[in-house]
Amino acid sequence: MKKKRLGDLVLAGSILLAAGVLFLLFRPGGQGAWAVVTIDGEETARYSLSEDRTVRLGDGDGYNILQISGGAAAVAEADCGDHTCVRTGAVSREGERIVCLPHKLIIHIEGGGASGFDASAG
Repeated sequence: MKKKRLGDLVLAGSILLAAGVLFLLFRPGGQGAWAVVTIDGEETARYSLSEDRTVRLGDGDGYNILQISGGAAAVAEADCGDHTCVRTGAVSREGERIVCLPHKLIIHIEGGGASGFDASAG
């Protein structure tokens, strides 16, 4: 009977450890994470992911609506032709990015923890 109880404790401990590791890998960008906005190769703004806000990006040639909520950033609306930037969804981890080629816009995440990737090509 003692061996079965020990096995149950080991199994329960393993499950808790796995849950903790998964939480650390997939948690949203926390305090210190920033959405960095680059237009035509120049950084134009930085927004903290810890503050919810909606920002209009761009000028008369086109616009994107950046929405920051719940520790993640997403392009909620854009007037570009393909809407790839909108379909990308929310980003929250270091190194993730949203790209709108027609408007020469890149939004990437800095700080707030690793992305979980071992390497990056490019």
